[in-house]
Amino acid sequence: MRILVRSPLAAACLLVAACTGDVATPGSTATRAEPAQAAAAPAASAAPQAVLFRNVRVFDGVSGGLSGAQDVLVRGNRIERIAAGLEAESGAQVIDGGGRVLMPGLIDAHWHSMMAAPPLAAILGGDERYLTAIAAAESTRTLMRGFTSVRDVGGNSFGLKRAVDEGVLPGPRIYAAGAMISVTSGHGDFRQAGDLPRTMGAPGPTDMDGDTAIADSPDEVRMRVREQLMRGAAQVKLTAGGGVSSPHSPLDAITFTPAELRAATEAAGNWGTYVTVHAYTAEAVRQAVEAGVKVIEHGSLMDEDTARLLAQKGVWLSIQPFPDALAEAFPPGSFERQKADEVFAGNNHAYDLAKKYKLKTAWGTDVLFSAALAAQQGAILASLTRWYTPAEALVMATGTNGELLQLSGKRNPYPGEVGVVKEGALADLLLVDGDPTVDISLVTRPEQSFKVIMKDGVVYKDTL
Repeated sequence: MRILVRSPLAAACLLVAACTGDVATPGSTATRAEPAQAAAAPAASAAPQAVLFRNVRVFDGVSGGLSGAQDVLVRGNRIERIAAGLEAESGAQVIDGGGRVLMPGLIDAHWHSMMAAPPLAAILGGDERYLTAIAAAESTRTLMRGFTSVRDVGGNSFGLKRAVDEGVLPGPRIYAAGAMISVTSGHGDFRQAGDLPRTMGAPGPTDMDGDTAIADSPDEVRMRVREQLMRGAAQVKLTAGGGVSSPHSPLDAITFTPAELRAATEAAGNWGTYVTVHAYTAEAVRQAVEAGVKVIEHGSLMDEDTARLLAQKGVWLSIQPFPDALAEAFPPGSFERQKADEVFAGNNHAYDLAKKYKLKTAWGTDVLFSAALAAQQGAILASLTRWYTPAEALVMATGTNGELLQLSGKRNPYPGEVGVVKEGALADLLLVDGDPTVDISLVTRPEQSFKVIMKDGVVYKDTL
């Protein structure tokens, strides 16, 4: 496998080489690599480059079906034309699909770039350089699993995003929320009793790394939201109810007040973006919706009236088909494990409600603290077939999730459509050996199934 790095800082990729195969540095034979002396030249000075996918069946991320034989022309980072019998222009790279399926890159709508792979003990240990190295390696593995975009809903992933965007290392597009904003004792407050009391307005010890932020009044919430926007957040994340992994918050707790939630939605709305909230219970979900929140993360313990409210208001449900292995990250009998068991037990009912009321439903994984489980990202997607057909699951993880990403408006760090194969869309593409709309297990074996992985018009993997 060859991985392209578009930066003179290619040495930084040595930290991911052991996990991803050979790393191709500038000047190597990797697809579209440039000579080292030209790597630092402004992008505008380079002539547009074209890649022609010939003889492919297109899964567009919307319809759920496959087209007949088509050709797809990519120029720069956009899909320029889709038609049969396109001519290959001089200098274009031609990839003969041989009748394989060309589909959009996958999108994980609930990801934690900085916390997916390291074990909980390492995170609590607080060695930020070590944790960043793990996150960088996992970012490249994420791309090699076919996930070309992730919606990061908690964690200081801004530095990792910048490194990926600058080509320091391969990875997916990161739509970052920044710090997960919580209240004292809420989901996201990992302080100990000895850290109390906190002076209103002053950051707590866990705020300093930028992964969480405590806010206990409308003014503090407004400030914390604006801090994330200043750092470059695409959307803002609050924890509106109790959570599984936090040590102090029971699931039934409703954390923010209506006034605090409205302060967040107003501040985010003033910047043209939106607030998403962590909420499991019906009460926490309803309060958030009434305060103007546009997306609910989880919703596993909601009731029928709440699902009906989401449908009436057009609020998104970003729900995850939690694998049982995720609960195993917590010790048996612990407070966290008991909460995990309760949430997982409610998930099936929540999916049934999402289908009954035709909710705008996004898919994500919410993997935490386990590199082994992160490696099962595709398998977690495939597990959606408990409720959906393979084609419906793939549409959710491509076109539907791409539509969710557009809620960021002008705060979208990657202007353009993702999750679809259509003219004018950003060129995030997978060439699949087999038909995933029939056999979704193909996404669980990316090493064998994904013959070509393209992100932003750049081929990062080509095994043909």
